[in-house]
Amino acid sequence: MFWFRPALVLFSLLACAMGTNSMAWDGPGVPWNLSDSDFYQVADTLNADANQAASVQDQNSASAPKPTRIDPFWKDLPVTYRLAKPGQYGTPPKGPGYFSARDWWCGVCRDEPPPYPYPPFALMPPSYFDVNWKFLDDPSKSWGITDCLKRQEIGCNWLATSGGSIWWRYMGERNARLSGIDQDYHLMRTRAYLDLAYLDRARFYFEFIDAHRFGGALPPLRTDENRADILNAFADWQFMNVNDRPWWVRVGRQELAFGSQRLITALEWANTRRSFDGVRAFNRDEDSDFDIWWTQPVAVDADRMDRVDGNQHFAGAWLTKRPCETQTFDYYYLYLGNTAPAPQLQQPVPETHVHTLGTRSLGNVGQWHHDYELMLQLGRRGTQDIVAGAVTIGHGYHFATTPSSPQLWLYYDWASGDDNPGVGKHHTFHSLFGFGHYYMGWVDVIGRQNVHDINLTLTAYPAHWVTFVTQYHHLALAASRDALYNPALNAVRQDPTGLAGRHVGEELDFLWNFHLSPHSDFLIGYSHLFAGRYLRETGPGESPGLIYTQYTLRW
Repeated sequence: MFWFRPALVLFSLLACAMGTNSMAWDGPGVPWNLSDSDFYQVADTLNADANQAASVQDQNSASAPKPTRIDPFWKDLPVTYRLAKPGQYGTPPKGPGYFSARDWWCGVCRDEPPPYPYPPFALMPPSYFDVNWKFLDDPSKSWGITDCLKRQEIGCNWLATSGGSIWWRYMGERNARLSGIDQDYHLMRTRAYLDLAYLDRARFYFEFIDAHRFGGALPPLRTDENRADILNAFADWQFMNVNDRPWWVRVGRQELAFGSQRLITALEWANTRRSFDGVRAFNRDEDSDFDIWWTQPVAVDADRMDRVDGNQHFAGAWLTKRPCETQTFDYYYLYLGNTAPAPQLQQPVPETHVHTLGTRSLGNVGQWHHDYELMLQLGRRGTQDIVAGAVTIGHGYHFATTPSSPQLWLYYDWASGDDNPGVGKHHTFHSLFGFGHYYMGWVDVIGRQNVHDINLTLTAYPAHWVTFVTQYHHLALAASRDALYNPALNAVRQDPTGLAGRHVGEELDFLWNFHLSPHSDFLIGYSHLFAGRYLRETGPGESPGLIYTQYTLRW
């Protein structure tokens, strides 16, 4: 199949060339700051506005519906998922301003943000198949010259959308992976997708990915490279309708991301993204979403076509309730079975079956915000019973009337560890497929296992097109005789005696994002973990550090 990957590249380029109509006006995006629901809500509002009464034909006539660019039949199709806000989110400022560097350069001050489907940020955790392009049905709305690739009718029965992105990132790592080695390298990633909807009955989605790493003293991580491969390839079918709520089934390769993404994420920070092969049933409503699925994770292979890890089975059910605009509740059950886990610290790991029960409450009362999440795990690990858990408690305050719209969060994160590894019950929490980088420090040393983390996050917007984020983490082990785990669930250090203590260190993170235009962003960041006693006494004790820059272009 030497021809298959070149064919994938050609197909992706053809998909991006689809479309006939072009609109000249180009506008910047909706402020986002690593939060997903805000810009979807704006797009939903714009889509609703596009279908309201808009004109009066004469003085005595009733209002007529506003004209649309395509048949109004498509106004709610295809069905997309509104991912909840993650933790530690910021609240962009309101009011007039420059919404991109291009606006600032050209002196275009806008009263409000123009419609924008992608977030004005270099990183985007949600999947491209959940981007809401429906605002483009209003002929007065535009995102730019690539409008011609979106929501194009093919005959009377089909609707087509295509797009993609390219990013480049420089990484400078000190004491990379706690190895004592410093390294510099570059990451390049290309994604392209084609989305086809057939009436209100079916949807077909394909997404290509090509990821490379250049340079570096250490071997590439599995998440660094994936040459010309399939990231998503699935079909949706509406198989029943209950009380005017359509139920859909999705079959094929697909990304999964739910709730806070503490347990399930598509892993946007990595040069590759995480996907699964399987089946998923879901329905969507204004105030609730329900998903149930069975999948197997896809194992990335840089040199061959990716295949599933046949040793793992990942299933679950997820219910999201939104009783009002300011409150969100998640309730979920997750199952992960692994018949051949990877060894840890050169020691074999027995067959594992983990059941996770969890709930989350997210919302605000006025300028006070909260984020609570509770997770309980039960199951079997070889001959041991699993009893583990994790807790997140976060409170934030939005200084809405202060320049730059700062928002300050204080969080406490705990994930259980095992004081007597291998004896009695197993108490180490399993973070499944979570987003460790975003929550446990951007140096990427710590995962959500056997950890205490007290952290402060401040987000501010010096301008509508500039986002600044800084974090402080105080990191410690929950159990001194258990291992230190990284975000990839690997044990990287352990002191079986516990004499090295629990203090891992303090981390400082700084990040600036510059929204250059509706299609492009530039990101720069610096992180430093001041090594505590545990790191100094269990291996190379040099403090890990990271500096990075990234440019992202989307179409």
